[in-house]
Amino acid sequence: MRTLGLIGGMSWESTTTYYRLLNEMVRERLGHLHSAELILWSVDFERIARLQHTGQWDAAAEALITIAGQLEEAGAEALMICTNTMHKLADIIEASLSIPLIHIADATGEAIKAAQLKRPALLGTRFTMEQDFYKERLTEKYGIEAIIPDEAGRQIIHEIIYDELCKGLIKDTSKAAYLKQIELLRKQGADSVILGCTEIGLLISQKDTDLPVFDTTSLHAEAAVNFALS
Repeated sequence: MRTLGLIGGMSWESTTTYYRLLNEMVRERLGHLHSAELILWSVDFERIARLQHTGQWDAAAEALITIAGQLEEAGAEALMICTNTMHKLADIIEASLSIPLIHIADATGEAIKAAQLKRPALLGTRFTMEQDFYKERLTEKYGIEAIIPDEAGRQIIHEIIYDELCKGLIKDTSKAAYLKQIELLRKQGADSVILGCTEIGLLISQKDTDLPVFDTTSLHAEAAVNFALS
C-alpha cells in the first residue's frame, strides 16, 4: 500500500469525511483490520479563507507548497488537496513536487464521462463556479460543459458553504435552497449534479434528487485509494 499525503482542514468538517471514506474503502477492499496509510496536515482554515476572499492566491500557494513539500519529505507517495477550491493552485503545487497530485476534477470528470453525461450542474464556492480552473479542466479533458447558477444563486450557494457547512451547521432551509438551484439548472439542461465543494455532501445526497449526483469528496477518495492499492 502506498502512503497518501493529505492537505486538509479546508474545512475540517469535510476532512473528517475524507478520513472516514479513505479508511472505509481500504478496509472494504483488503478486509480484516486494514486501514489507509495517511499523512494528514490540517491547516487553520481561517487564514486560508482570508487569503481566498482577498485574492491573495500567491500567498495561499506559497503556504500550500510548503506543506506539500513537508508531506513529501515525511513519506507521502501522492498528494491530495482535500478541497475543490484550492485546486485552483493544483498545477503550481504539483510542479513543486516529485510525487503525483491526485486531482479532484479528474476523479469527477472520469465518473461523469463513464456515466455518459455531458452537462452537470456545478455547485461550489464562487471561486469554483465562476473561475475557469475547474470548468475548463472538465471541458478540455472530458468534454463536459458544467452549468452554474445565476449571480443570486451563486451567492446563496457560496454563503451557505462558508457561513454554515464549514461550521458544521446543517439546515433544512439551506437544503431547500440548494435543491431549488438544482431544479433551476435542470430547466437549463443540466443532466446531473456535481457537489463541487467537499462540504456540500454534508447537506445534499443522491436521495434528494433524481438527477445523478457526483459527490467530489467520495470520488476523490476513491481515486486516491485506487492509487494507493495499485
